[in-house]
Amino acid sequence: MGLFPTTNQISISALLDWEKGELEAVTDLDLASTGLRIPAGRNQAEEILREEYLGLIRPLILSLQVDSSSTVETMVQRGDIDLRDLDNICLGARAVPPGFSTDFSRFIGRYIVNLGSLSAALINHRQASAINRPLVPSPSANYTGIIVIADHLLPVHGRNTSVLLQPSLFPKIWDSDMNLIFERNLTDPAITGSGLSPIVRYTRSESIFRPTPSGLEEDLIRIVGERPLRIFAHAVFGLNPTDPIIDRDDAQLILSTENNRRLLQEGRVVMVVNENMIRDTLGP
Repeated sequence: MGLFPTTNQISISALLDWEKGELEAVTDLDLASTGLRIPAGRNQAEEILREEYLGLIRPLILSLQVDSSSTVETMVQRGDIDLRDLDNICLGARAVPPGFSTDFSRFIGRYIVNLGSLSAALINHRQASAINRPLVPSPSANYTGIIVIADHLLPVHGRNTSVLLQPSLFPKIWDSDMNLIFERNLTDPAITGSGLSPIVRYTRSESIFRPTPSGLEEDLIRIVGERPLRIFAHAVFGLNPTDPIIDRDDAQLILSTENNRRLLQEGRVVMVVNENMIRDTLGP
């Protein structure tokens, strides 16, 4: 976990889990350096953690990648989200009661921020934008969800290099002709802005090759159903490589029926990324 030292004998570390859709932060107060004694100092230690919490966790949240070109800090600077709203999300984190380390030298707090709450606060459109329909629809079955498999090194569009897809709060999907297929403004804000989960769920390849009739883990079935369309990404795009590029023919399968277009609007999209990208430490 990355560490952010402070002048108040407190550090914070964080693990970003894109599969769970959570940021888990741990605050660590060095009791010896504060002069606090236990057990009498417990209440003071809790108060210090409460007072310092926002200042400690805010840089972590601001550093999160929103899309290929923006972080949460960028969104704050543009006025897309107020810093007070961001602080309210941090204050709404699920907190585990703080406690002492095994040697009683440190006082530790643990907080879990739901990325769905953060992405909901960044969704400011009131209705879904229209999805472009093909002039000549392709024959297509009605699927229950969309899975984009991008778990290996992929060429970067416009560059002579290959990288692993980088998760973000609002990835886009492009076709091989560089037509935009999916982005947050195409989603129904009543669904994707509910705060339950981000607009795209990330997972590992083993989660879509299970010994079950659908091949999926149970929690993925709740998102993409038992008959999802599985698509392999052919490349990635973006200043930061957050956006998969799929074949035009696969894109046509999605866009050619009302049912499949609805899957985009409802955010019934899962992206399979490399094991090394599913979790991330934050900080220097």
